[in-house]
This record gives sequence, C-alpha cells and structure tokens, in this order.
Amino acid sequence: MPPSHYLIAGCDEVGRGCLAGPVVAAAVILPKTQLLPKDSKQLTAKQRLTLDAIIREEAIDWAIGLASVQEIAQYNISEATYLAMHRAVAQLHLAPALLLVDGKYFRAHPTIKHQCVVRGDEQVSAIAAASILAKVYRDKYMQELAQEIPGYDWEHNKGYPTLAHRAAINKLGLSIHHRKSYRRALAQLCLEL
Repeated sequence: MPPSHYLIAGCDEVGRGCLAGPVVAAAVILPKTQLLPKDSKQLTAKQRLTLDAIIREEAIDWAIGLASVQEIAQYNISEATYLAMHRAVAQLHLAPALLLVDGKYFRAHPTIKHQCVVRGDEQVSAIAAASILAKVYRDKYMQELAQEIPGYDWEHNKGYPTLAHRAAINKLGLSIHHRKSYRRALAQLCLEL
C-alpha cells in the first residue's frame, strides 16, 4: 500500500448487465477514518439514499462518469465501462495517487497508478462508497427515463433483464435507450419468456 499521505480513490461501476441505459461509474476519495458498510448490492434503496447523501457530504472528493448506450455499441461494454471510470476520475477536483478499482480488469489511467481489487466493494470503503454513488445515480437516471418512455418498468428494474422488462420488449420493441449491440442476447432472453 502507498504511504498514508497519498490520496486514494475508490472506483466502481454499475449497469454492465443491463439491457438499457448507460453504464455509470463513480470515483470517491474518503477521509482516512471513514468506514462504510458493504457494497451497494447488499443495501436497501433507502439505505443507499441515506449513505449517498453522507458520502457526498463527507468525502474529500467524488465524481460520476457515464458511458452512453451509443458508446457501449461503439466500443463494447468493457471498454465503455473503462471510459465511464476514466470520466469519473477526470471529474475529481483532486488527483489521487492511486486508484483502487473493483474487479479484475481495468484499462490503465495515463497518469494515475491503479490496483484492481476482486470483490473490492466488500473490502475497501472507498470502493464501497463509489458503488453506492454510482448505483444511486443510475437508479435515478433510469427512473427519469421511465417517465420519458413508460412501459418498460424501468422505475423498478432499472434496465436489468427482469421478466417484466423482457415482456415489455416483446410487446413494445426496443427503445432508443436499449443497448442494440446486445441484440443477440436480447433476442435470446425474450425467446426464453
């Protein structure tokens, strides 16, 4: 680990497995003493909202980055995820000396060293915080899209391939917010209804 005076940013993403909407990443630099619960998937929506407000208030720095449906189609989901993470890091006001990234893989940042941490959202507070910020941001984003284009149940499924979402695709077809680059997977999922 780096010396304690280094700023360390945790980085995580949400939305890789969705059929619709962007992939969203967050980068968070926490105070050294800040401890958080497990990753966003282990919390209720209400707990995530409460922690989101606390993190935004108490973090030394935080930022959000997105990669659009069009960018997912252009680059593929892995590269779009790295793009969203790099955008989140670029939005930080302070440059960290090290990025701790959830998972096994990351496209190296041009100026900041990184370390991948498998299940990092369960082990590293800054990654857990990034997971929460990204999840809350993306959930709100998908709720807004649900108002814009109703019928896909995005206010509940957030773009994930639930039975209701797949049934809506069969009935309504694909929207402009669906990942058409996932066409083969979409077709297979909808056939399995």
